[in-house]
Amino acid sequence: MNESLLVMKYGGTNMQDARAVRHSASLAARSIREGVKVVVVVSAMAGVTNQLLKLADAAQSGDIASANDEIAAMRTRHFTAAQELGAAPDSDTVREIREMHETLRQAVYGVYLLRELTPRSRDLIVAFGERLSAPLMKLALEQDGLRAHHLSGGEAGIVTDTHFGNARPLPGTYERIKDRLSGLLSAGVTPVVAGFMGETEKGAITTLGRGGTDFSATIIGKALSATEVWGWKDVDGVMSADPRVVADARNVDVLSYGEVMELAYFGAKVLHPLAVTPLQDSGIPLRLKNSADPDFAGTLVQAEPRDEAGHPVKAVTAIRNVSIINVSGAGVLGIPEVIASVFDAIARENVTLLMVSQSSSMSNVSLAVQTTDAERTLNALRAGVSLELKVEQQDHVAVLAIVGSGMRGQKGVSARLFTALAAADVNILMISQGSSELNVSVAVEAEHVDEATRAVHAAFNLGKTVTA
Repeated sequence: MNESLLVMKYGGTNMQDARAVRHSASLAARSIREGVKVVVVVSAMAGVTNQLLKLADAAQSGDIASANDEIAAMRTRHFTAAQELGAAPDSDTVREIREMHETLRQAVYGVYLLRELTPRSRDLIVAFGERLSAPLMKLALEQDGLRAHHLSGGEAGIVTDTHFGNARPLPGTYERIKDRLSGLLSAGVTPVVAGFMGETEKGAITTLGRGGTDFSATIIGKALSATEVWGWKDVDGVMSADPRVVADARNVDVLSYGEVMELAYFGAKVLHPLAVTPLQDSGIPLRLKNSADPDFAGTLVQAEPRDEAGHPVKAVTAIRNVSIINVSGAGVLGIPEVIASVFDAIARENVTLLMVSQSSSMSNVSLAVQTTDAERTLNALRAGVSLELKVEQQDHVAVLAIVGSGMRGQKGVSARLFTALAAADVNILMISQGSSELNVSVAVEAEHVDEATRAVHAAFNLGKTVTA
């Protein structure tokens, strides 16, 4: 599409109640009145996704009363928001919300009867959060004098594989989205798409993984050749560190696709780790903005990095609740088929490896995983590798990473990192650096990660500039 087009994604706090939804709608309306076409992609109300997961687990365990209590609380919240946005009791919005809650109740009751929660059923249930947000945003846009139409992810054209819980779009998705949404935009109608979800070729609802609304927005942005994709959040953009840990953390003005992917992977809550992948081949910029300060530029994510002289590192981030799995056996790990069996066992469990480190003697491999994945990783390795190998688990670990394209070819970056950690009396358990030279990551004891973050942030002069 040749005219200016923005895809605007709204997170959970931007959809948490009627006031937030109304404000979010006003941000889209401002651009629309300036002649920009807008596609809106919405998240569930803040906290609703966790509620849905909780009630699904309650139903599976036989506690249907608790599940129904959660559904009733959610229903009240959605009806209250609709009423405060101006919906009459007999309006289409109220009817749609009522029907969706009834469908949700039936799905949860089915889980209760079977005492079985399959990945497919979990996706069906958890996707109701975004599906219930979409009619509220449509209503708010209409109350602002605009024409709008809401769609589920599947109705918008997002077709995925059958990897429930972490689905990926199929190649035909982009053309299908263009076919579904272009007509609405040409007619002056603003599409409101439920994020986080798609559907299989047979129509089963799938989800794209936690934070998947970001992914939905960039998939749509690529399909429509958007001018930019905007992610509205409750912070200024990407920060140089977690501001709850580092008092002088500052906004990072520009990041490359690669840098933001590394930050997302290593724990920065900026966006879904795969969100930039649809934009990379088309060069569409992604802008992360603060809904409370819409005129602030936020963080621009683009194809090329923008390096600052003397500042090879852009940000420091951390993943908490990590465990290290140590696999050892004198000389055995040097045999190719043995090391292959280690990674095959992990792949079968679909476990994400945060870090990998191997000793030069090839007698030890250390793997960092989320603690929630540690037990099944341990069991898979003990069942799937040579009996000559020893497999042990170390808990209470965190992974700290520094990220920045300026590290490429820059001498002394790792030395500065290690010196800062040593000065803070923080012991390093593992070290890893990718060949891209975009990050250096270390594993440390969890109790020291905040202190380590502050020390590294200061060592690389990432804080706000202090003026006299």
